[in-house]
Amino acid sequence: MPVIKVHDKQFTPYLTEADITRQIKSIAEKINKDYEGKRPLFIAILNGSFMFASDLFKYLTIEAEISFIKLASYKGTKSTGNVITSIGLDEPLKGRHIIILEDIVDTGKTLFEFLPQLRDQQPASLKIAALLHKPDALKYQLEIDYLGFNVPNKFLIGFGLDYDGLARNLGEIYQLTGD
Repeated sequence: MPVIKVHDKQFTPYLTEADITRQIKSIAEKINKDYEGKRPLFIAILNGSFMFASDLFKYLTIEAEISFIKLASYKGTKSTGNVITSIGLDEPLKGRHIIILEDIVDTGKTLFEFLPQLRDQQPASLKIAALLHKPDALKYQLEIDYLGFNVPNKFLIGFGLDYDGLARNLGEIYQLTGD
């Protein structure tokens, strides 16, 4: 994996596609076991989680449904501190087993503000699956039930993560050089 340039910044390799796939398979195995016979509804948070959601679904053997919602709090390489909901959730959640799919849990603000909206709809259970988590950046208490990787508090791109709209399509994850 070579060093790459996106917009005006250099990024160095961080996680290979093979490492990512291995962790996603592991998460899927745990979910398959925990939700056997339950038919959970996955709520994938756009835009970043689309690759994680797609790959995870390839390894699920249980009956499952998926829906997408758009929540955003980033502009450039910094969090804006504001959570923006762009696309709503139409499925009724009462009595359903819900698993939120998130590409990365950074400060936790996005999920912290979104979870009460979901809990108000009285799901049977509510869990979080995240590919990445930055424990050193966490400012809001959250429990991640299914986790791929704990990562340092560095700016990351690739595998759904972007820098001002670019690099989501990369199969690997890169970190900002000098970050």
